[in-house]
Amino acid sequence: MAEKFNKETPFEVALVEALRRKGWGQQPVLMYPTEADLIENWRQILSKINNGIDCLNGCPLTDGEMQQVLQQVMDLRTPLRLNSEFINGKSVSIIRDNANDTLHNGKTVSLIVYDKQKIGSNDTVYQIARQPKFTTNSQILGERRGDFTLLINGMPLIHVELKRSGVPVRNACNQIERYMGSGVFDGIFSLVQIFVAMNPEETLYFANPGPDGKFNPDFFFHWADFNNELINDWPDIAETLLSIPMAHQLIGYYTVPDKGDGILKVMRSYQYYAARSIFQKVQQHNWKVSDQLGGHIWHTTGSGKTLTSFKSAQLIAQSNEDAEKVVFLVDRIELGDQSYKKYSGFAEEDTVQDTSNTNKLITKLKSSDSKDKLIVTSIQKMSRINEENMQQRKNELEQIRAKKIVFIVDEAHRSVFGEMYPTIRETFPMALFFGFTGTPIMPEYEKNMNTTVSLFGDELHRYVMPDGIRDGNVLGFNPVMCPTYDDIDLRKAVALEKAKAHTEEEALGDDDKKTIF
Repeated sequence: MAEKFNKETPFEVALVEALRRKGWGQQPVLMYPTEADLIENWRQILSKINNGIDCLNGCPLTDGEMQQVLQQVMDLRTPLRLNSEFINGKSVSIIRDNANDTLHNGKTVSLIVYDKQKIGSNDTVYQIARQPKFTTNSQILGERRGDFTLLINGMPLIHVELKRSGVPVRNACNQIERYMGSGVFDGIFSLVQIFVAMNPEETLYFANPGPDGKFNPDFFFHWADFNNELINDWPDIAETLLSIPMAHQLIGYYTVPDKGDGILKVMRSYQYYAARSIFQKVQQHNWKVSDQLGGHIWHTTGSGKTLTSFKSAQLIAQSNEDAEKVVFLVDRIELGDQSYKKYSGFAEEDTVQDTSNTNKLITKLKSSDSKDKLIVTSIQKMSRINEENMQQRKNELEQIRAKKIVFIVDEAHRSVFGEMYPTIRETFPMALFFGFTGTPIMPEYEKNMNTTVSLFGDELHRYVMPDGIRDGNVLGFNPVMCPTYDDIDLRKAVALEKAKAHTEEEALGDDDKKTIF
């Protein structure tokens, strides 16, 4: 049981100190910073990490150059666009106006603002800003102070609001919502990607909905461990969710700008563990050995398998060393169209490829263009690419086979127990296959002598119906007894059988049968 706090300030002090021990202690804590203070702090950090001759050339950013950076933040405005086009865009361009930089003055240079791969490196700066001062959009409300903000490379990316023991954590959520309504998360604070609401006994985290969005409690998540056991006590949160490297990865890898829904999303803990398990399996894979099994993810229906599978595919596709192609397989062509639209909403522009026919699929599989790395297609189209159908195109088939291909199979309980999946496995023996299913086929229900494990390999992560119901991610059940027959009819049928009579008249016409009846 974690230590309780009857006042908020001692809780804040203890939590900040715990975080400083978990990767946030390389720099002094920024106390009571104004927005101007944070902008100046950001300018100094950007000047330091971009100091090289090919960028700032040892000449710090001027006020005008820093204003160019801030203007891009203002123009992008929403957490979704700031995530995909600024923070995880890795760099931003400015025109140098520092006359001391004779090499670049008047020219465009690119500033690195954040690199999701540089976790804990000398090029990444982690800071804590305690009691940041917010400016509201109301003369009556005046100035407000938050509890603390976590900064990476000078950018306020995670904001935390606290409550003392005994005060519901939802009060902290409500406070964040009030702050948003009063305009405090504008300016440099519009960079905030994740909100965290805490009391000593409970923690919720959620994506920033932005100035035009609405806070939806359905997307306020608890963190959990690999086995879906909830993590709530504040020292455990400091050790896991808010620690480095997890907090850095959360921003860089496990937030998803969903253009389809128009909002920034953050993954639930079970989605994170599943995607990470698949990615690690691919990293460890020996591509010189054939017929190896990847594994399967057992996540209950309604738990967001599409987002999880997309993030798994994206992590693999963005890793230049681990695989050359990632193919997401669905079991019907119309589902392929739906999945392509969903994936495209999650992805950066033009990084997900659709396949309207088998010839287009072959072209995408052969391609060495980085944009053709992540492909969505149906199991029907994929199964047509085999030795029998490609007798006249053997060179193309061998060209595809030579690539490191990862297949991610949607609805693995439905789509793989016919002839098409074995055909694909036989055609691509060096490929690695992963399955997503809400209802895996167990040994007692095997189909064609196969189970989910025999076809895909061991379970990599599990999130089942009771977990989903507990977390509110899946609707619960209210079972009601619905009799098939009227009670009197059922009793009469049983009585006739016991009395060994065919009709009621026969039963009543015989004394022995009548007694039994």
